[in-house]
Amino acid sequence: MQLSVVCQTLLLLVCSVLVGCDNSSQPDQIFQGKTMGTVWRVTAGGLTPEQVKQLPQLIQQRLDADDQELSTWKKDSWLSRFNQNPSLDPQPVSDNVATIITSSLYVGRMTEGAMDITVGPLVNLWGFGPHAVPTRTPSASQITAARNRVGLQHLTLSETINGSTLRKDIPDLYVDLSTVGEGFAADHLARLMEQQGVRNYLVSVGGALISRGQPQHGQPWRVAVQKPTDKVNQAQVVVDLQGHGISTSGDYRNYYELEGKRISHIIDPSTGQPIEHHLVSATVIATTALEADAWDTGLMVLGTEKAKALAMRLNLAVYLITKQGDNFVGWASPTFKTFMVNNESH
Repeated sequence: MQLSVVCQTLLLLVCSVLVGCDNSSQPDQIFQGKTMGTVWRVTAGGLTPEQVKQLPQLIQQRLDADDQELSTWKKDSWLSRFNQNPSLDPQPVSDNVATIITSSLYVGRMTEGAMDITVGPLVNLWGFGPHAVPTRTPSASQITAARNRVGLQHLTLSETINGSTLRKDIPDLYVDLSTVGEGFAADHLARLMEQQGVRNYLVSVGGALISRGQPQHGQPWRVAVQKPTDKVNQAQVVVDLQGHGISTSGDYRNYYELEGKRISHIIDPSTGQPIEHHLVSATVIATTALEADAWDTGLMVLGTEKAKALAMRLNLAVYLITKQGDNFVGWASPTFKTFMVNNESH
């Protein structure tokens, strides 16, 4: 899934900065490339020469296959064909799609629709999909028409003896998985590492990461959440992933100006409008990168106070950054604090 304008990566890998590497050991191998309109990166240790040779191709093949299935930019992808098909009959779906839809529907319900994978018509209307950026603010009637095509209640995932099926109850429902695609792809790469016998790795696709084991120098995989500004490249908080997935969503990079107003790429399905609150970044740590990727988007839509309340109620590992005047103020849930390297008050 290609992300429009600028990828949402707010996470900065800082392991090599925070801890010195042991020069007596074989250094970790780093592979990287492009996928889904963003970049992927794999850091792995203890590889054999054969693994070093084969992994880059295997990684790119896996990601290309995911993109071919889930992209809304490729007209021949499975998802594009599902969106273009007006049939209301159940459509067979792969295990990959079933996994993503299941997680998305759950987070969508728990956020009362704030995370909505059917929000595509509104995203496209505001110029953050395959369509061009509008030259004028969409009218109320245009927003209403797009909202009439949005809603998780229009999408049903079912399990049958022959596998999973996905059904829509309006012909022009548009499913967009770009908000969770990076997390799913990161998890998929982690499974590939396990299948190839790699036990120590940190993989990232865009702003979603997941790790296992530890680097060659023996210290934990550490990741920093970047301060949400283009002016400095500075860490806001550093975490030890402890084998978990992490994802950050933010609105400070992906926006444009229209008629003198800042237009965020994060759309609130309940209003049909780009968000206007002061929450600028939401980071989530979860068992999988897919879970983290789904939650961070929903929390960004909810805004600071509702996101805090939900994180506390569900015991989520969440770090929020809110803009207050010229300052950025961080808030960590109790669960998130257990991952922080320097467990300071935020």
